[in-house]
Amino acid sequence: MVSKTDDIPASVPGCNPVMDGAEDGALQATGASVKEPCGCAHGADTAMVNGDAALPEEGELKQEGNCEADGGEDSNEQEVIVIQDTGFTVKIQAPGTEPFDLQVSPQEMVQEIHQVLMDREDTCHRTCFSLQLDGNVLDNFAELKSIEGLQEGSLLKVVEEPYTVREARIHVRHIRDLLKSLDPSDAYNGVDCNSLSFLSIFTDGDLGDSGKRKKKGTELEQIDCTPPEHILPGSKERPLVPLQPQNKDWKPMQCLKVLTMSGWNPPPGNRKMHGDLMYLYIVTVEERHVSVTASTRGFYLNQSTTYTFNPKPANPSFLSHSLVELLSQISPAFKKNFTSLQKKRVQRHPFERIATPFQVYSWTAPQVDHAMDCVRAEDAYTSRLGYEEHIPGQTRDWNEELQTTRELPRKNLPERLLRERAIFKVHSDFAAAATRGAMAVIDGNVMAINPGEETRMQMFIWNNIFFSLGFDVRDHYRELGGDAAAHAAPTNDLNGVRAYGAVDVEGLYTLGTVVVDYRGYRVTAQSIIPGILEREQEQSVIYGSIDFGKTVVSHGKYLELLDKTSRPLKVQRHKVLNEKEESVELCSSVECKGIIGNDGRHYILDLLRTFPPDLNFLPVDGEELSAESQRQGYPRQHRHRLACLRQELIEAFVEHRYLLFMKMAALQLMQQKANKDSNKTDMPAISETSEAQADVSVDATQTAAAEGATDNNGPTENSNPTTSQISTESEENSSKPTTNGPVDPAGTRNNECKSPLEGKELEESIPGLAQAKELAETLVSEDGSGIDPKSREVVLNACKAVGSISNTSFDIRFNPDIFSPGVRFPEDAVEDVQKQKQLLKDAAAFLVTCQVPSLVKDCLDHSTLPMDGATLTEALHQRGINVRYLGTVLEFVDKTPAKAQLEHFYRIGIIELITRCAKHIFRTYLQGVELSALSAAVSHFLNCFLSSFPDAVAHLPPDELVSRRKNRKRRNRVPGSGDNTAWASLTPSELWKNIAAEAQSYYHFKIHCESVDQVVEKYGLQKITLLREISVKTGIQILLKEYNFDSRHKPAFTEEDILNIFPVVKHVNPKASDAFHFFQSGQAKVQQGFLKEGCELINEALNLFNNVYGAMHVEICACLRLLARLNYIMGDHPEALSNQQKAVLMSERVLGIEHPNTIQEYMHLALYCFANGQLSTALKLLYRARYLMLMVCGEDHPEMALIDSNIGLVLHGVMEYDLSLRFLENALTINTKYHGARSLKVALSHHLVARVYESKAEFRSALQHEKEGYTIYKNQMGEAHEKTKESSEYLKYLTQQAVALQRTMNEIYKNGSNASIMPLKFTAPSMASILEQLNIINGIIFIPLSQKDLENLKAEVQRRQQLQELGKSEEPAEDGPLELEDKIPVD
Repeated sequence: MVSKTDDIPASVPGCNPVMDGAEDGALQATGASVKEPCGCAHGADTAMVNGDAALPEEGELKQEGNCEADGGEDSNEQEVIVIQDTGFTVKIQAPGTEPFDLQVSPQEMVQEIHQVLMDREDTCHRTCFSLQLDGNVLDNFAELKSIEGLQEGSLLKVVEEPYTVREARIHVRHIRDLLKSLDPSDAYNGVDCNSLSFLSIFTDGDLGDSGKRKKKGTELEQIDCTPPEHILPGSKERPLVPLQPQNKDWKPMQCLKVLTMSGWNPPPGNRKMHGDLMYLYIVTVEERHVSVTASTRGFYLNQSTTYTFNPKPANPSFLSHSLVELLSQISPAFKKNFTSLQKKRVQRHPFERIATPFQVYSWTAPQVDHAMDCVRAEDAYTSRLGYEEHIPGQTRDWNEELQTTRELPRKNLPERLLRERAIFKVHSDFAAAATRGAMAVIDGNVMAINPGEETRMQMFIWNNIFFSLGFDVRDHYRELGGDAAAHAAPTNDLNGVRAYGAVDVEGLYTLGTVVVDYRGYRVTAQSIIPGILEREQEQSVIYGSIDFGKTVVSHGKYLELLDKTSRPLKVQRHKVLNEKEESVELCSSVECKGIIGNDGRHYILDLLRTFPPDLNFLPVDGEELSAESQRQGYPRQHRHRLACLRQELIEAFVEHRYLLFMKMAALQLMQQKANKDSNKTDMPAISETSEAQADVSVDATQTAAAEGATDNNGPTENSNPTTSQISTESEENSSKPTTNGPVDPAGTRNNECKSPLEGKELEESIPGLAQAKELAETLVSEDGSGIDPKSREVVLNACKAVGSISNTSFDIRFNPDIFSPGVRFPEDAVEDVQKQKQLLKDAAAFLVTCQVPSLVKDCLDHSTLPMDGATLTEALHQRGINVRYLGTVLEFVDKTPAKAQLEHFYRIGIIELITRCAKHIFRTYLQGVELSALSAAVSHFLNCFLSSFPDAVAHLPPDELVSRRKNRKRRNRVPGSGDNTAWASLTPSELWKNIAAEAQSYYHFKIHCESVDQVVEKYGLQKITLLREISVKTGIQILLKEYNFDSRHKPAFTEEDILNIFPVVKHVNPKASDAFHFFQSGQAKVQQGFLKEGCELINEALNLFNNVYGAMHVEICACLRLLARLNYIMGDHPEALSNQQKAVLMSERVLGIEHPNTIQEYMHLALYCFANGQLSTALKLLYRARYLMLMVCGEDHPEMALIDSNIGLVLHGVMEYDLSLRFLENALTINTKYHGARSLKVALSHHLVARVYESKAEFRSALQHEKEGYTIYKNQMGEAHEKTKESSEYLKYLTQQAVALQRTMNEIYKNGSNASIMPLKFTAPSMASILEQLNIINGIIFIPLSQKDLENLKAEVQRRQQLQELGKSEEPAEDGPLELEDKIPVD
């Protein structure tokens, strides 16, 4: 979530996951105390709670990354030092250049030096060379440390090697890449992992250097601060064009007119024997047409022309080893422009040009001229099959690659890094290949393997990947909802693959899986199990069922492997009946099939029911849901019967039950104690109370959600959403039961519960709790023997009450086959099945009664701030709420008393709901459109959806293109394509009727609107936002221009405005686990105020992230942002600037130029720019952030108040008072609306406005605002608080100034021009005071502290955690829960 927990996670008092009341910050290195066995007693707790996904061999890792195990941490650092060997310098001597020094590290491969040389300005034109040390050629794949004689100062010679056809092709491709290096067309077209970035336009190049250059010019006069009209508060226009400002570097300098393969290729045999490899045809800027031979010795001019073949060398032939050298000799313009192009290329920030791991598509693009491009043309012809090797026909064995990387060793850190890097690389390559293949399949460019069948049933194989369409083939899903189920199954299956992949059990294999939505079709791409295509499915499946449970088989090895996943995934082992009435044991759902491939590996596939069914959307005859669910209108009919609960929900639910379990055990112990004291050993009484308690416990689900760490704290970090600030808990789940983990992190965040657990630390609130914990642990560790029967009974009762599957310890698991049609259970399991049914009902009720309210509450206290559909979806998913609950969530918001403060959330929810309904309709709409009419159909749909023009008419393609088709029946037609033009008859009113119907049937939500204008009017939406959301969801790319949506006379879109349609891709995101633990321990250290150590850990995490992911990744972005923030707090502004610049670039490239996360990165960068004295840059960045924000969600959003306060303060600093007031008063309005008129945020807003009025010498207005602020401080904080005192001082000062001014005015009135005027103090605000206010509103407070203060502060932090007065935080800088920094000591 782009929540305001931003980077340094919330330290809401009491939310500090590490310092525990019990330990007073003296982190015990041994961890041997009974109460908090962290360092040693892992065995005990893992057995107890099943929130643990650690594999045995990663167990040690999870502690090392855990800040409590201090010892562990040191050992981890040792381990790291092993890899980060110190680098050394070598000299490189290339032909025709001066030798230069290069810093290398012993881990690097020789190949990496090759890459560096191919990127350097002076050697970039070389591709075919070897590196030699003392005459010996170095092996490309050798690590530098393994090369004898290579040391500090060694000289490496670059030696030109003879070409082969492959090398010549690579060379031409590389030259083409250099020529196009500044050209953004690849980013617009979404190829080769290029994506857009616009930061450099606002910073005029690199921040670091320009900062020093421009320092001289900080005289304020030179800054033009007026923002464009559309950025000012209250402006109604939302232009689209500024989204992609024009970059002057992109006006390409032409080096060549044409560079293509010649028509004379391939060389005839006799020329082959002269060393000819291929021929090129080139037209220079000077209009000189030449034909070039690529030979083994290099490139030279030959005497061929377009129509005559004469391969003899021309005179002179200009033989050169590189094409650039040749062209520089024959074309002066090439030489000049190529040199300046390379200069520009090298000046760009590397993050602007490095490829991203997964393709990012842009939903807008300007009109780009289509240029001739030999490499692209060639790629298109060779179908890019073996593109990776530039040799057609040599395809990769994806399955083998995916599985071998999983088998790599993982005993120590270097091994794990290698393994994770390999897994990540193969996954991103596979996702790219699968996407290309899926598009080829839908575009009709791949032959089906069953071409005789009708199109929806066809399957395809391309590039060793198997493709199937998301339709219900052979009535496979007839019972479950037909096509709707077939469409939902692939994503469910992908979630299953993700979950099993994250548990990562040795010996259990899943298929590479990618789900692609393209042109209205859903395509599943899977790697192929060796041998599966040769045999019938019946004989291959040795575990599970191929007919939804009618026939079921099981297999010992599979049970053993799946058993290892059952605890982290909460799957219960259970028995089902097969067709012969025999009971068969399974440890997964029946659909999950086990197949042993020809490679001997155990594969599992069809994981669509890994998680239990969602009973709220699965009406079952004769089953009643809980009263609370029924009150909200559940169960509801859904399109299909595959609706299942999310993994995050299961985690949260188990966490919640664990708290109940602890609470009950504690209450019983207290009771026992009381009974002992009064000598009543009345056992029955106790068991009765515990039964009573059991009844309560289920209701407790309704009232109290002590939802343990609901935030992405699953055993599989995959739940970790894309933009999350990487999850805040410091402990991994491995030490859950023993630390207060479960209560701590989220319990304090979502103060949902009215339970006694909430307000105080657990230890204090329930005296028996510590005992209960100890008891539970001893029970587990000692196998239950040797414990007095009373205690055992306590645990037994508590276990029964919470539905644990074991009677001696807390262990909740789900049987995924409950309520599956066709699955039957043996007689002896009846009781167990009943228990499981109850558990599922409780989980469904928990979602509606706890998770939905907790989400809304988080939005009310601004710890969750969705800005667009994607971040809203993420917020839902983090809490385990499926998007099908969106209607329920919106209704809940509608009924909330504080509805006005949730307006932004409600609006984003409505937009999401409408665009999702439109997407569902668009999907079936597109399936009926043939390729030649695609742009017409898409523009027609958008007109019906968004344009006010009442009778949108579709343009059919002209007839001459349609003729003669009728008589030729084409067998191999693209799926679903027909000659139908039904799409053309859609009208706006019909579309909006359908949207309302879809909202009702899918989301059970009523939209009373017949047209887009009514919707916009009723819910306060923006059409531009609707356009962005629908384009992003469906993959449409539109022309960047201003659209007139509101014209009643002509439609907004024409077919020329639709540029492209992209795939929408879902895939697994492999994680860098070690890096992640370092990151978490770093965060925890920072939370305790150990900035230096935290900073070191996070730097280390950054190294490891880079090691696994390469340079570009969402998580690296979060890492850089936190580093920048720490640099800034520790006073290193230039370093903060450099790290934040990287974070912005990376966010633009990896998430998108207008992603909410990017908007926030821009704001941070502006703050650091201001601190560095780059005022005009800071303003430009803030204006950009404001523009993006307007575009993505409009002006009415709590986050807008922060942007406007920032802009207002900077404008105040440059003495633009009137402008400043416009922004600050807007911020005041928004803060008042969303935080309530009495909030400290509003007080601060009043103060900022008052300061500007003071600077304008309008003291009356200043006094008015400061009084408002003073009143709030007085009521909230009391008279004695320093904030209240400060405010009253300021009021006195303003009054004096006002009186002085009045005197002077009176004097002037009395004595006219000869009055003696006292000089008044009109001061321009100092930069320091502006910066101080900027820090406060952005949640950073510096406190100069002595060592003694530090100690007191620590004690105070702990005291606060224990008291945790809700909502009474004392700092005015509560920026959402970002109160952490108020306590950050900076010496």
